[in-house]
Amino acid sequence: MNFVEKISYSSNKNNSLLCIGIDPINDKLPECYRNSEDGYYEFSKKIIDSTHDLVCAYKPQIAYFSSVGKEDELEKIINYIKTTYPDIPVILDAKRGDIGSTAEQYAKESFERYDVDAVTINPYLGFDSLKPFLDYKDKGIILLCRTSNPGAINIQDLLVDGEPLYKKVASLIVNEWNYNNNCLAVVGATWPAQMKEIREIAKNIVFLVPGVGAQGGSIKDLVINGKNEDGKGLIISSSRSIIYASQNEFNFSDKARQAAKGIRDNINLYR
Repeated sequence: MNFVEKISYSSNKNNSLLCIGIDPINDKLPECYRNSEDGYYEFSKKIIDSTHDLVCAYKPQIAYFSSVGKEDELEKIINYIKTTYPDIPVILDAKRGDIGSTAEQYAKESFERYDVDAVTINPYLGFDSLKPFLDYKDKGIILLCRTSNPGAINIQDLLVDGEPLYKKVASLIVNEWNYNNNCLAVVGATWPAQMKEIREIAKNIVFLVPGVGAQGGSIKDLVINGKNEDGKGLIISSSRSIIYASQNEFNFSDKARQAAKGIRDNINLYR
């Protein structure tokens, strides 16, 4: 299975469009995992075990690991998901983007070192920076299109030939870059009107949707504006509101499950 097929399978199996972001921060972990060997791994493992039947994917953000020298724990987390819950794809949130020769190394890092199923990519260096990723035919290439942060308007809304840049990017994804049918688009939950515009351009492209939970994106608005004709086409990511639902070492994984189930079920109300 390629990534799009795998995400469809896991979504159907768990009746879920929810993706949980694995973004550990030492000071926010339960006390027993702070400053401990393999603390990020053990914490994340508990979150995964308590939510694996509620998600369509997991999405570790590489910066939370590399900033504190815990890439080895990231590798262990990815390997744990792939061996224990092999039907659940792993998305590496890295937002890579560089000239072609460097992009080749970033692609190798994502798909060979970490062996993830998909990776997020910044497309603003153009096609030659994307091709090393796109040529991994079975992997998912998730391209930034309209991101969830407020500053997105500074660049992504700039007019190009009378159209906002994010619509130009959506058209490129559909018409030029998706030659292996492995492209997806990042479209933030905080911009439902723009999401509707992008869906009209990219009818069959799956959206990775950040911005639910701590960033305040409306589940109802994003699902109504972003779903495809089958009520799917979305990977809706939430991180902090789930993994930090409690800092109590005795119930944090149960609280994470409750939070994940609430979001999963709320999403399904509007599909």
